[in-house]
Amino acid sequence: MRKIILTVALASIASITFSASAQDHNSPIGKWKTLDDKTGKAMTVTEVYAAKNGTLAAKIVENLGLPATCDECSGANKGKSFVGIVTVWNMKADKDGTWGGGSGYKPSEDMNFTARSMKLVDGGNKLELKGCKAFFCRTATWVRAD
Repeated sequence: MRKIILTVALASIASITFSASAQDHNSPIGKWKTLDDKTGKAMTVTEVYAAKNGTLAAKIVENLGLPATCDECSGANKGKSFVGIVTVWNMKADKDGTWGGGSGYKPSEDMNFTARSMKLVDGGNKLELKGCKAFFCRTATWVRAD
């Protein structure tokens, strides 16, 4: 009887832990694989998180295919590890379930850009991030990693 109670208790704890770690597919918060524009190969795992000021931000948490350090970066990121570089910040919630009005940095091209929009697609399994530099805009698609 004691073994049954212990087994049930452990199973309950495991299910609670699993459900707590499961991501909400209605929110961009979580980990995403960023893809190379030309090859489609995963380059980083980037985590979207709620910043202290109530906006969304993103930073690289795992390097999957870039050099170890950002030697092409300028400023504070020059020569530093790609892991930890903030790539998107100040994304504000819009009424239609998207986020926008933020800023971004693409370290592989040492380029700052205006982050126009961030929206979930494909049932929350993909995230489209539209960035613009002057009048030229591109949309990157990230794939959910967790």
